[in-house]
Amino acid sequence: MTEGNFVDYIKIYATSGKGGQGSAHLHREKYITKGGPDGGDGGRGGHIILRGDKNMWTLFHLKFKRHFRAEGGGAGSKSRSSGHDADDIYIDVPLGTIIKDADTDEVILEITEDKKEVILLEGGKGGLGNWNFKTSTNQTPRYAQPGMDGVDGWFRLELKLLADVGLVGFPNAGKSTLLSVLTAAKPKIADYAFTTLKPNLGIVEHRNHKTFVIADIPGIIEGAAEGKGLGHRFLRHIERNSALLFLIPADSDDINKEYNILLNELKKHNPELLDKDRLLAISKADMLDDELISEIKAELPEGVEALFISSIAEIGLQKLKDKLWEMLN
Repeated sequence: MTEGNFVDYIKIYATSGKGGQGSAHLHREKYITKGGPDGGDGGRGGHIILRGDKNMWTLFHLKFKRHFRAEGGGAGSKSRSSGHDADDIYIDVPLGTIIKDADTDEVILEITEDKKEVILLEGGKGGLGNWNFKTSTNQTPRYAQPGMDGVDGWFRLELKLLADVGLVGFPNAGKSTLLSVLTAAKPKIADYAFTTLKPNLGIVEHRNHKTFVIADIPGIIEGAAEGKGLGHRFLRHIERNSALLFLIPADSDDINKEYNILLNELKKHNPELLDKDRLLAISKADMLDDELISEIKAELPEGVEALFISSIAEIGLQKLKDKLWEMLN
């Protein structure tokens, strides 16, 4: 999946189907002079249904098809024959998709389970045929109900990635490099800020064929929660992560300060993010000797466990995976 194909926000317009018209037919047959009402009911209009798909990671498939309209139900007919129910329209979405009313911003539903189906808009009910209205005082009703109209509306679909571990750090912290070493993902890597423009996902293989999913979130800068840089667009993806891995390079001017800035941005976006398990990884450890490591350890932030790693030299990566697995389980 390329960065251009990652879409985590889309707006769609959907219309459910109108219910079918009930029939006002009166039975006519040779030798039966007064057959009476036998008009059948109309069929149901088509639903608009959202369905979770664990094999999807993006809303890109909805980028060029944003209007969905279900067909109307069939009309009732003679001999109490009901009209056919219209086919439902299914919209497949990745797990972690939230659906909001585009006008009120109210969350309507969310999809977090594979194959889970949720009706977004119900199709209109079919109208009753005239045989339903026959009474002792009205034995020949010549009327039937029209089908109920479908409903429509604009909706916003927002994707929050379902990853076990979220990689948090400033631009150029080495998140993409770490992801490429730990997983089979091939994120864009270059020596300038904001190389990663879209979140990247990778599956980490652990001991005994066990796996977990890690997400590289685009770099966060100070003020991201207020809209600065690119990170603010993707802070919501961190909300789904079970654990957060903070990555700060060993050559940072002030590791403690960087960590607290990142922590503060998460807090401003959503204070509940601070309740997640956190681990601090100091990257580029291959540049350090034992003396420098001891000096850095003395200045590390309190309240979070820290590991020294190197993605290029593959130092401390197995210990990192072991610790993340322990946190997740």
